[in-house]
Amino acid sequence: MTLGSTPKFDAYAKDYAALVADSVAASGEAPDYFARYKLDCLRRLCLPTEQPLLDYGCGIGLLTAHLAAAFDAVHGYDPSQQSIERARRLVPDAVFHHRLRDVPKGYFGSAVLSGVLHHIRPDARVQTLSKVYACLGASGRLVIFEHNPYNPLTRRVVDRCPFDDDAVLLPARELRALVTAAGFDCIQLDYIVFFPRPLRCLRPLEPKLSWCGLGAQTMTVALKRSHR
Repeated sequence: MTLGSTPKFDAYAKDYAALVADSVAASGEAPDYFARYKLDCLRRLCLPTEQPLLDYGCGIGLLTAHLAAAFDAVHGYDPSQQSIERARRLVPDAVFHHRLRDVPKGYFGSAVLSGVLHHIRPDARVQTLSKVYACLGASGRLVIFEHNPYNPLTRRVVDRCPFDDDAVLLPARELRALVTAAGFDCIQLDYIVFFPRPLRCLRPLEPKLSWCGLGAQTMTVALKRSHR
């Protein structure tokens, strides 16, 4: 198993949303804010909404729900069957898989991994991204959202979250190296999520701060090479 731990996330599926809400409480926002934030990031990337999108490591579907409202066809994959069952109830318009072999290969125009890689053993991360590569069509785009290990608020969030007890956070340089090793060209790496709710008046500035390494998360954008 390379995508987290199935028994672990099966056990947390029922309380997952509440645990996430508790862990991000210091930001002054609910988990839905961060899902909408990521969707806004994808919109700025102008991902083709008419092409199918894969939410790889979708969990109970908190982000998938927003993706399904914006893209014509959305699939979610997660090895946790309990999580997938909840995702199906939450997002009936999406297609969900808990077995990777059932995910169509060479089919998706885009794939999103949101908070997935830090749950995967470091020695299995390239293998995981190679599996995503196989699911993408020609010139498919990969977007990875990850925690920034150098942001103190992010560290606090991770420390408060019970299912992040095994998290190994990824600095930007490692993300670039991983996507390249898996056969992608890294075309963009932005820092995102800068201001908590008390400073929300400054949030319109965030797209202009993508170069600043103080963001709570990173967004890595990669393009599938035609030949590896």
